[in-house]
Amino acid sequence: MFGPRSPTLIFLAPVTLPAKTIPVDNTYREVVVHHNREFQRYAVENGVYFAPVDDDEVERLQYMHEVFNLMFDNRLIFPPIPHPRRILECGSGSGSWALEVAEQHPECEVIGIDVYPYPTVDGLPPNLDLQVDDLNSPFTFASNYFDLVHSRMMAGGIHANRWQSYMTDILRVLRPGGWCQMVELYANVQSDNGTLTANHALQVWSQSYMQSMQPYKDPRAPLRLQNWMTQAGFVEVESRLLTLPLSGWSNDPQSNALGEANRPNVHRLLSSLAVYPFTQRLGMTIADVQLLVAQARSEADNPSFKVIC
Repeated sequence: MFGPRSPTLIFLAPVTLPAKTIPVDNTYREVVVHHNREFQRYAVENGVYFAPVDDDEVERLQYMHEVFNLMFDNRLIFPPIPHPRRILECGSGSGSWALEVAEQHPECEVIGIDVYPYPTVDGLPPNLDLQVDDLNSPFTFASNYFDLVHSRMMAGGIHANRWQSYMTDILRVLRPGGWCQMVELYANVQSDNGTLTANHALQVWSQSYMQSMQPYKDPRAPLRLQNWMTQAGFVEVESRLLTLPLSGWSNDPQSNALGEANRPNVHRLLSSLAVYPFTQRLGMTIADVQLLVAQARSEADNPSFKVIC
């Protein structure tokens, strides 16, 4: 989903460079352990993010990045920006997208923001700057600064009452004619042939996940992005709804390859996104969570269900 900034909404604040990078506050580095998974203390205590931040999750994020690359034919940037000068990624995670963009556009300044200082590979490109901040707070970047703002998989990180001001912040920091590109996953698992019912583990997991996110998060935010962008003042907003297979069940070679690539991500996601919110917010025992996850994984792998999200 993307839209150029409206030329009628030009902010006249002078364009200045972002503030000089300062050391990461140790508050953002502190972790707590729940059922053998590491979570950022700041994130869980402030309702920012309920997924782990450990090595297993970093590996999962890489799998998901590869799935998106396959899904989008290795296109990292959708809008027509042949020579971007400055790009901001909101929710950079382990930095996979920002790293590839920085490598492909060495003359472009790329900034990635995430609430947790994820470990990164050595030798990052000199044009890449990974910063730590809570995107639920107002942006501190100069107005009219970026050619592109990329926001991906932020439904689990943006507060439910923050989305409208989040869109406004993005609009403000974009230069006139700049673009916003958003990718979100609606976690309502279904079957392509209608065989998955409300009693199946995958549907129970989906409904439990959406329940556990509220009221902190809006699990249906992916369905509302177009309206929010339009309300914020973006123009030429285009929305595309794509289906993502959870495993390799399709007879179509391309779709089957996408499902096969997504399988290891799904197996990890079903556990990592459930451990904290299901036990701490829904009151489930870890044994019940593990059983539900095991059953959901089995259903996701079952080609007869033709599972998609």
